[in-house]
Amino acid sequence: MPQFPKWIVDEVRRNKADLRGTAAAGTAAELSARALHTVCDEARCPNKGRCFSEGEATFLILGDICTRNCGFCAVKKAEPLPPDAGEPRRAAELCRQWGLKYVVFTSPTRDDLPDGGAAHFAETNRLIKELSPGIKTEPLIPDFQGDLKALETVLDSRPDVLGHNLEMVSGLYAGARAGADYTRSLRVIQNAKKLRPDIFTKSGIMLGLGEKPEELEKALGDLAEHGCDLLTLGQYLAPSKTHRPVVKYYTEEEFARWGEKAKALGLKAVLSGPLVRSSYRAAQLYREAAHGRV
Repeated sequence: MPQFPKWIVDEVRRNKADLRGTAAAGTAAELSARALHTVCDEARCPNKGRCFSEGEATFLILGDICTRNCGFCAVKKAEPLPPDAGEPRRAAELCRQWGLKYVVFTSPTRDDLPDGGAAHFAETNRLIKELSPGIKTEPLIPDFQGDLKALETVLDSRPDVLGHNLEMVSGLYAGARAGADYTRSLRVIQNAKKLRPDIFTKSGIMLGLGEKPEELEKALGDLAEHGCDLLTLGQYLAPSKTHRPVVKYYTEEEFARWGEKAKALGLKAVLSGPLVRSSYRAAQLYREAAHGRV
């Protein structure tokens, strides 16, 4: 077991302090009042205190129960409830209330639904844009079991970024990503770019699960070759002792080097750091890529 780095202890303390503030309490209360889940809570994100104190959150639509059982994830595993038809509008209303200019929303994997929840994603995206003209949206979708029609449904709602996380290198999938497929995830990104080349594609990889340098470099190259534009690289932190353990804690310098490597391989914009998560500084990453497109 690698030594627990001091930066994690320091960050936990800062986030606990932020969560005790009135701004974070207000964010949590407004989410609760509209019966909305966040990935900040369900995935035990280390940035929750900072984001809540700034009035930011990543919505978790389609409930808080996942139909898969990945060894790294803290989202609950059980029999999910049917989709809440009023959820898309409540999320859109809160975006308007908060005056958001950029929003990320995601979901647990819903293999129990015929379209994997694609129509719910599309309706959420449509209503957010309708109630907040000019807002940028970033749905972070599951793989929909490779269903091209489901992917088209989300893309037809005209998001600004379409996210789908690779999560880890291919060699780790068998032991840590039950029900997922490395090649299928790459094809989600590739198909999204083919169907709508004007929409940015985005993915994320966690480091510290036991990947070898050559495996990570291959994963970065695979993403670039399959049309991925934006990428986040962050440190894996085990949610509990029953989850897959951390094999290595990367230094900030190592994150910086891998970020540069990803850009050299063809990614348009990369955010790489120990506490980077899929939705962290998402607007910043989008602006960087959009500026390069001009």
